[in-house]
Amino acid sequence: MGISIWQLLIILVIVLLLFGAKRLRNVGGDLGSAIKGFKSAMKEEENKPEEPVQIKQDAGDVIEGEVTSKEKDKA
Repeated sequence: MGISIWQLLIILVIVLLLFGAKRLRNVGGDLGSAIKGFKSAMKEEENKPEEPVQIKQDAGDVIEGEVTSKEKDKA
């Protein structure tokens, strides 16, 4: 039970009546530029050389605690 072409056309007419053609064109342009920006950012991330990860270890950052037994909930 899919959507037929007539149902899509009716939905399109209702949306055009509610928002108007100019506003829909602006929304479409904004959506297109957002997708374009996202794709370019993804390509930049892929082409970016990997930098080595530096891990800092401080002897003063010690967390002390006691571990007790962990019981599973009985269902």
